[in-house]
Order: sequence, then structure tokens, then C-alpha cells
Amino acid sequence: MGWFSSDIKTVDDLFLHSLQDIYYAEHRIEKALPKMVAKASDAELKRGFNAHLKQTKGQIKRLDQAFRKLKKKPHGTQCPAIDGIIEEAEEIAGEVEDKMVLNAALIAAAQAVEHYEITRYGTLVAWARLLGHRDVAKLLNTNLNEEKATDKKLNTIAKRKINKKALARRKPRPDQTERAENAFLTAAAGVPALG
Repeated sequence: MGWFSSDIKTVDDLFLHSLQDIYYAEHRIEKALPKMVAKASDAELKRGFNAHLKQTKGQIKRLDQAFRKLKKKPHGTQCPAIDGIIEEAEEIAGEVEDKMVLNAALIAAAQAVEHYEITRYGTLVAWARLLGHRDVAKLLNTNLNEEKATDKKLNTIAKRKINKKALARRKPRPDQTERAENAFLTAAAGVPALG
């Protein structure tokens, strides 16, 4: 059942579907984080991913509580959005060879996940309040605040050191003399010069 499914007739249906969506997403994230820990080469980033893994497990427990308060069985519904974000992150991580650049890519991927979670939890908190589920809203708001804090930490690590280290790996552009020498050598070899 997707967001625009005929099965969704009321805000209650939409709220429950979205809760099942984030439940599925958190479980997918819980499985993806150990891979990110393994790929990260920066110690602080590894610790951050490990801390978020622990936090994700706590968020799943709060979602279990939310389902119980609503007298619903906890279960997820497949979420193509989080599947796509995680698949893209795994694909990019598999293509980046330089460890410093990979760390920057891992942070970018993690922030894409965080931003998705922030939008979902923000909406769920608003709908829970609208529907009079104050106790559920409180649980969801705790998850929302954790996601915002994680995004902020990732942003701080990226700006403070990871992005700078990745930038330092950039190959310098050849200067005018080097370009002229390359053109000469290429021409001497019988291959037309480009540029």
C-alpha cells in the first residue's frame, strides 16, 4: 500500500501507513549501518556510526511502543524511498577507492538517510498530535530530535575535518607549462593533442 493507494481513506490510515513506513526504514538502516562502520576509515566517524546504530535500536523500541499504544501489531511496509537511498549509498561506497573521499561519501549518504527520517518523523509527530495520540507523538518526537542531532553531528564532522581531508586528495591541475609539455609529447608520439 503506497501513499496514494485506494486503501488510504482517512488521516488515520495515512498515519498508520507512515508509521509502518518508518518502522521498515529503521530496520533497513539498522542493517545498513554496520556496513558503513566497516567502510569508514576515520575513527570518529566509525564511533558516530556505531552510536547511531545503538540509537536506531532505541528508536525501533520506541516505534514498537507507539504501535502498542495504538493497539496495532508492529510491522513495516516496504519503503521504496529508503531502499533507494540505501542502495545508492552502497553503490557509491563501492565505487570510491580513496578512503578519505569514501568517508565524505559515507557522511553524505548518512545525511540523506537522516533527512528522510527527519521528514517522516516530523510529519508523524504532527499527525499524532492532530489525531490526539499525545503519548505516541512524544515517542516520535524523541526519535525526531535524535535524528536532528545525528544530522548536526555528521555535518560538524564533515565540515571540521572529513571534507577537508577528502579535498586534499584532489589531484592538482597541470599548470600551463605542464599542459604544453603534455601536448608536445602527445604530438611527438603521433597522437593529436587535446586541449
